[in-house]
Amino acid sequence: MSTPDSNKTVSHRFSPTFSWGVATSAYQIEGAAQEGGRGASIWDTFSHTPGKIIDGSTGDVACDHYHRYAEDVDLIAALNVDAYRFSISWPRVQPAGSGAWNETGFDFYSHLIARLTEKNIKVHITLYHWDLPQALQDNGGWLNRDTTVYFAEYAAEVARRFGNRVATIATHNEPWCTSVLGHGTGQFAPGMADPDAAVQVSHHLLLSHGLAIQAMRVVNSGARLGIVLNQWTATPATDSLQDIEMAKIEYAKSVQWYMDPIFKGRYPELALQNINRDALIIFDNDFNDIRQPIDFLGVNYYTRVVCSAATPKVTPPGKLGFSDMGWEIYPQGLTDLLVGLHQEYDLPPICITENGIAVADRMEHGAIDDRQRISYIDMHLDAIAAAVDQGVQVDAYFYWSLMDNFEWNSGYAKRFGLIFVDYATQQRTMKASALWYRAMIANSRAGS
Repeated sequence: MSTPDSNKTVSHRFSPTFSWGVATSAYQIEGAAQEGGRGASIWDTFSHTPGKIIDGSTGDVACDHYHRYAEDVDLIAALNVDAYRFSISWPRVQPAGSGAWNETGFDFYSHLIARLTEKNIKVHITLYHWDLPQALQDNGGWLNRDTTVYFAEYAAEVARRFGNRVATIATHNEPWCTSVLGHGTGQFAPGMADPDAAVQVSHHLLLSHGLAIQAMRVVNSGARLGIVLNQWTATPATDSLQDIEMAKIEYAKSVQWYMDPIFKGRYPELALQNINRDALIIFDNDFNDIRQPIDFLGVNYYTRVVCSAATPKVTPPGKLGFSDMGWEIYPQGLTDLLVGLHQEYDLPPICITENGIAVADRMEHGAIDDRQRISYIDMHLDAIAAAVDQGVQVDAYFYWSLMDNFEWNSGYAKRFGLIFVDYATQQRTMKASALWYRAMIANSRAGS
């Protein structure tokens, strides 16, 4: 397999102001689970429950970023990126999810932001990347409407402290995952398998987003505010009317279910026709609260969904191969998704907040030759450029992820990082993809 050329034209097709970055999340890299006054999160509870994590691991140590953040910021700077997206651990700064703030936790993020700023790296914060304080879960978690109010109070406090030091603040990362995987199928924390609960949780997540945006506007910080949604195209497996209809329903229940309330103030009717509507409790003013103007939309894209009425689980064609997660590599889906969103909604600027691939990386002679990852990034940058050519405003690209980490219910078995982590020693090693990404960014800037 040949390695894509980092000098190729695609890197020059983005504007001089286009931002290049990498991304992580708190529970996946920080470790220090019981240090500095941090409270327990639902992922602490879930990962310590036997049988929930495939390799039996936890995020107790992860990449030990809490202690090694200075080294990690140096690695970020060495990649030539100008932006870093990370999440704040809610239980680290407010152990119970309400009440007292933990100054030691805030100090950690303040030091991290300061070091990034010293390196001229713009800071992009996510408030919620799935690690709900366990104390809130004990009172119903996202099924309890009160959690939406606590979240808005947390958002306002973060914006008050850091809003003038960061570029953006996103309320949620991938509420679909919290709703469906966390409450509908039980694959993620808190491990509930109740599709009706997932519907109500999705509404409370959206409501909390809207309340948080309003609370942060009151604080009047300088940060741009938005949300990060995981999205995909839905392709019918055949030309049958049944498959076409199933693909429309899938898109409505996944993409439009989160986009329509934010941009249109309602849920899509096709999705409502395919859920238990009695499971959804909506108060009179909810859509007014949810439909708040946002400054950017974060889009996370990894693959597409192929829908078949005859087969419950379809194996896509996979002409470009599959990731180590078993996900089809399908960059065309990113172009199609972005163009479709652009045509359907009145959008703010888009940031590709996550895009990446798990590869079965192996260290050989001190190096990691992850050509599949390089090819994946290269093809998806082509896909973004194609969407830009069709009028879509995309301002930034964040590769997921900076380093190998705790990959949720897969534990440490899957590696998405540009940087290889030896979990036994915590040694970091740049993969070939990191070196390629660094060169590509340099060439992009040189050609702007």
